[in-house]
Parts: sequence; C-alpha cells; structure tokens
Amino acid sequence: MTGKTVMVTGASSGVGKATARELAVRGAHVVMICRGGPKADAALRELQQATAEDRVEMLTGDLSSQTSIRELAAKFRETHDRLDVLVNNAGLIFPAREETFDGIERTFALNHLGYFLLTELLLDVLKASEPARIVNVSSEAHRRVSGLDWDDLQKATRFSPWRAYAQSKLANILFTRELSRRLDGTGVTANCLHPGFVNSGFGRDLTGLAKFAFGILRPFAMIPPKQGALTSIHLATSPQVEGVTGRYFIKSRPASPSAAARDDAAARRLWELSVALTRPRQ
Repeated sequence: MTGKTVMVTGASSGVGKATARELAVRGAHVVMICRGGPKADAALRELQQATAEDRVEMLTGDLSSQTSIRELAAKFRETHDRLDVLVNNAGLIFPAREETFDGIERTFALNHLGYFLLTELLLDVLKASEPARIVNVSSEAHRRVSGLDWDDLQKATRFSPWRAYAQSKLANILFTRELSRRLDGTGVTANCLHPGFVNSGFGRDLTGLAKFAFGILRPFAMIPPKQGALTSIHLATSPQVEGVTGRYFIKSRPASPSAAARDDAAARRLWELSVALTRPRQ
C-alpha cells in the first residue's frame, strides 16, 4: 500500500480504527474521518505512534450532516489529488428516532446517505486515481428485513432501532450494487462486507432488553475489532479482488446476500431517492 492514499470513516474506534491502523502499517497514507473530540485525538496519536506521524491524518465532521460531509470532501480535495481506497465504515444504531438538521431519520442519514454522499463527492478523485476501490461496511443484519419499506423508509410511524439499522445495512448492499454498475469501465470497483459480530462501541446507546442482550453476548459471541477489520483490509488491499466489483463478502470470501439485496430495480430506485434526498438546498 506504499504510496496509496486511503480514507476510512468512523476511524476513532472499533473496526474503523483497526482498519486504519493496519492500512497505515502496510504503508498507506491514511485519512481518518472522525467526529472529533478526545477519543478521536487519542486514536490519531495512537496510529501516528504505531506507524509514522506523516502517514496518518484526521479530518473531523458529522457524517449524518450533509453540510458537514460536503465540508469534509472539500477539505480533502484542498490537499489531496488522489484517493486509492475509500472505506465507508461509520455506522451506529440509535435507541430512539431522531431527525438530523436535514430532516432525515438519523440511522438512515448516517448509515446510508453518509456513504452515498461522501462517495459521490469523491468519485472524480477516485476515478482519476484508478485503479481504485470503494469498500462499504454492511452487515448480516440486512437479512432481518425482507426489503426496503418504501412507504415509511424513515420510520416516521413505526420506529424500531433494529429494523432501522437492518434497513440501512440492506441499503448499503443495494447502493454497492448500483454503484458498481455505474462505475463499469472506470477502473473503480465497489464491494461490501459483513465484518462479523464485533466487540466495539456499537450499540452503546441502546436501552432496556437490547442493552442487556448486548451485555450478555459481548464476552462470548463477539470478536475483537482487529478480527472484524480483516475483510475490509482484504477488500482494500488484496490482489485477489482486483477487478472484482459489486460483491458481498464474509470472512474475506464472496457470499450471497439476501434476495432483497440482489434486487436491481430496488437498487436503482434507492439511488434515485438518495440523489433527491442529498440535493443541495436552494
């Protein structure tokens, strides 16, 4: 990865930090995208000490805010003229329904539209850097829903944290599928993955039975972030996936997502809706 520039979102902890660290160790120049604050500052220092100070940098912003995403992309473009790998990793589950400043349900805004808009704003840089790769972190949780709820995509009437999260992870796969189709012939590939059930800060804001279940499962069923990052690292670096695009991976191997995640008509419809939802305000 020496000489390559990589962007990793959600890089202050968990799978994102483990991914950023390993890519920097392998020689890449890593741009960490974090919300900021003491935890992000500590993660930056840790990675710089583990590799080299000039090999890791950080840009801060809120990936559930479209204004913040546009500012992040602009800052990156001011100082970088290439991007070899974009790892869209940032994602959370929220215990209650909230809307962002843009009027979007926060789970959908962060977990899907954050991927979509940041990728769109950096596509020309990725194309100019070809061969380049886009890696989208999804989840096996996408199987918990039978399809996108087009009549209530933002869960305005019946909010469930798990359904909202599962729908956003299904959206990640559909986005990857349509993105790879649109990038055909450009030298830029797009793949997505399930990282595993990772012991990280994910789910820390849950309450009630969901929080209790996480507490019980954490020491027994969850894997460490370093292990959860392996498939992201594989898709970002391995010669074995050079030219491979539009696929879903588990444990660094191609896997078949749900039937709903293979629906090309739904993928196109989601793309068109995402364009409308991220159109700059007049």
